Amino acid sequence: MRKMGNWREYFIERLSSDREAAIDYLQLTLEEYQADGDLSFFLKGLRTFIESQGGVPELSKRTGTDAETLLDALSNEDAPRLDMLSTILKLFGCQLPAEPMAGINVNIETADVHEVYPQTPTTQ
Repeated sequence: MRKMGNWREYFIERLSSDREAAIDYLQLTLEEYQADGDLSFFLKGLRTFIESQGGVPELSKRTGTDAETLLDALSNEDAPRLDMLSTILKLFGCQLPAEPMAGINVNIETADVHEVYPQTPTTQ
């Protein structure tokens, strides 16, 4: 009889054997985050990607960063530091894309970040 596992374990196993699919999944989570700003969903996707590529212990060895620090950055609802995210992605041969967003025409001189990302805090 076959051992039954959960969907996440199965998905991580599939991504670990197909690097292109893993990168496509990471790109999808980034696009979803850019579309709706759901940080929790993005962090779950990033953790799934990292697990498929050897997990936090492997990432810790490759970055020279304490595993506890990485776990905190990946589970904290505060936005992870961009340099940390960039380092993680670079280790897996990925980068953050900067692409024009469909349907949004922004004049940099009159742009209001709150129109594009309403959840952005206002400074007084």
